[in-house]
Amino acid sequence: MHRAVSPSPPRINGMGTEFDRDIEVTANGTGEHTVELGEGWVVGGGVNGGYLLAVIGNALREAAPGKPDPISVSAYYLSASTPGPATVRSRVIRDGGSVATLAADLSQDGADRITVLATYGDLSGLPDDVRTSAVEPELPPLEQCLPTSAAPEKLKKTAPLLSRFDLRLDPAYAGWAVGQPSGNGVVQGWIRLADAREPDALSLLLMVDALPPATYDLGLPGWAPTLELTAHVRAIPAPGWLKVRHATRNVAGGMFEEDCEVWDSAGRLVAQSRQLARAPR
Repeated sequence: MHRAVSPSPPRINGMGTEFDRDIEVTANGTGEHTVELGEGWVVGGGVNGGYLLAVIGNALREAAPGKPDPISVSAYYLSASTPGPATVRSRVIRDGGSVATLAADLSQDGADRITVLATYGDLSGLPDDVRTSAVEPELPPLEQCLPTSAAPEKLKKTAPLLSRFDLRLDPAYAGWAVGQPSGNGVVQGWIRLADAREPDALSLLLMVDALPPATYDLGLPGWAPTLELTAHVRAIPAPGWLKVRHATRNVAGGMFEEDCEVWDSAGRLVAQSRQLARAPR
């Protein structure tokens, strides 16, 4: 499909929101930032990988002036991060033309937790022309979807991440919640941050890892630690709710791949990702 799209919306100033406070970094010296990883972003055995990508992504913004947006970010998760102090060390591999190639490591207690290679640029300067065969997910209206706010309090305590979002799951792929997974390996729904902060390029790094693992829909619930995740941010999202779809096709050797698409309220595919994760423990 070939279509022209309207100009990109302006970047959102989210200062003061929970997400922006929890990804705030403080410069400590050339290429080094400190951050306090928030307790509210924990799921399973560690801090959520998408939140960590956004933290690192925020630090990388300062490495290449004039190129504020993540375009491609590949992360290798070396060990689980925990709430509390962390350090992000970043460096410029190459900065020239319209994009910069950057690298970063996030460490805690003297040990690297994540290593990242990223391409940054200015999404607002990209052409508006779109040619795609991707199909936007069809979701029931918000009021017909299942809010995770109704999850049992015990689950919310063990997975505080749930309370960071207003997430409404498509009931067609949420039968796992009552022991009846569809077997399709799909989890999808409407999503926004709990305080209704509007989406921007940086928050898309969070959204590509925000839903429960697609293995839940295969009858395999539980924490699925990410080994590697590559995210592509394709455009600055329009304000409003996002549609997110996670899907897996191959669970083998104790691992599975998960593909994610994020669509904005204007019907544009604004982010894509693929990750390799360990099967739920």
